[in-house]
Amino acid sequence: MDLTQTLLSVALGVGLAAAVGLRVFLPLLVVAIAAWAGKLPLAESFQWLGTWPAVLALAIATVAEIAAYYLPGVDHLLDVIATPVALVAGSVAAAAVMTDLPPLVKWTTAIIAGGGAAGLTQGLSSLIRLKSTATTGGLGNPIVATGELGGSLLLSLLAIFMPVLALVAVVLFLWIAVRVARRLLRRAQSPDPTAS
Repeated sequence: MDLTQTLLSVALGVGLAAAVGLRVFLPLLVVAIAAWAGKLPLAESFQWLGTWPAVLALAIATVAEIAAYYLPGVDHLLDVIATPVALVAGSVAAAAVMTDLPPLVKWTTAIIAGGGAAGLTQGLSSLIRLKSTATTGGLGNPIVATGELGGSLLLSLLAIFMPVLALVAVVLFLWIAVRVARRLLRRAQSPDPTAS
């Protein structure tokens, strides 16, 4: 595999992993469908992901996950559960599409870049949901859930068809999200000038 293919493979993996941070199962379903249709090559040990049973199981899990994020209270519980799961699923999604890399390089990259991207995206989306709950009493959470769903689908498709653009989008999103999170944390930590 040449350097360009390797870099595209890593960009694809990181893009998919970041999408996993928004919805755990949807990006895996997109990968499974693309692989099943013969549009996406998978690493040797992940060929099972492109099978009909995997597509069906991931479709059921995706529908359940999407529906659960629209239930008040359940969305927060899912955020708690999804954070560690996103780290693992992001690593798996990244490793699945990093073909022809030595195992040590593949898994190191998948865990650090893939798991890291998934974890950061999941953490930032959880902060946005907490802020939405605090400011709207949870009434704005369905809007947040819809944005996460759309972002996950768009990023998954972008990663498969334009991996470099997906990687740029991930970096840009994380940069903006970190700036917003810092601003929110500073605002939360600053003393209230009206309190005496």
